[in-house]
Amino acid sequence: MTNFWLTSSGALLIAAATWSEVRGQSPVARDAKLVKLADGFLFTEGPTADAEGNVYFTDQPNNRIHRWSVDGILSVFLEPAGRANGLCSDLQGSLWACADERNELWRIDLTTKTHQIIVKDYEQKLLNGPNDVWVRPDGGLYFTDPYFKRPYWTRGPSEQDGAYVYFLSHDRKVLKRVTGPIRPNGVVGTPDGRTLYVASGEIRAYDIEADGSLSHERTFCEGPADGLTLDSDGNLYLAARGVAIHDARGRLLDTIEVPERWTANVCFGGRERKTLFITASRGLYAIETRIPGSPQ
Repeated sequence: MTNFWLTSSGALLIAAATWSEVRGQSPVARDAKLVKLADGFLFTEGPTADAEGNVYFTDQPNNRIHRWSVDGILSVFLEPAGRANGLCSDLQGSLWACADERNELWRIDLTTKTHQIIVKDYEQKLLNGPNDVWVRPDGGLYFTDPYFKRPYWTRGPSEQDGAYVYFLSHDRKVLKRVTGPIRPNGVVGTPDGRTLYVASGEIRAYDIEADGSLSHERTFCEGPADGLTLDSDGNLYLAARGVAIHDARGRLLDTIEVPERWTANVCFGGRERKTLFITASRGLYAIETRIPGSPQ
């Protein structure tokens, strides 16, 4: 059972983590409590941490990227932000953003806050709307491109013949589809660059080949899921209605209840990367873990 604490004004602040009855040791720290860090957003998404552990996340309806510092300070990092959705930090210190206002993939300089449009179409046709992105260790990256019609679009219908996962090579010379039409959503890969996980109803796993192509498609676990992240033990965290945690073999270890209508995404941040940050509709939440997040 989940316990809730209220302030004198009735505002919800903290909820305890739910400990699943399934077998397996949870990576959530014992006696950890889910803490609401901030609220008042319209729809939070796309969290990612930089090398210091500062967390960046989006509020897409408000067209902002926010920053939650390791010192616990919330600020607006970028506004307007291309209606950014999913974000990912790379090993070179850049922030990648799925900027679906004009259906683009951006690379943002964290120091100057300026951006470059890296991908704007595929075979001279407008992308559906990049949704999530993961940068692999060699700098190549994968992004998902489902078609979720936005109220701010002035474009016409989809120009692509389906929704795919795309690979962009580290030299930015090769852009190719690497899955069939699967309507993908969240995406994350292992830090050794060998396995890619994609949320598409169920969670699909793929082997990553050197040229960026994917092989050995299989079902890793059941969904639903929006965003995904990994810890350093290979446990996979699925955001949807709360957070479900599965071990490296796909077995459910634990669930974390979040008091919001939808939990969009998750990432690890903080100085030791032992804080799980959760973007959930109008709020930003966090909970402590025993195991640090994957280094990328």
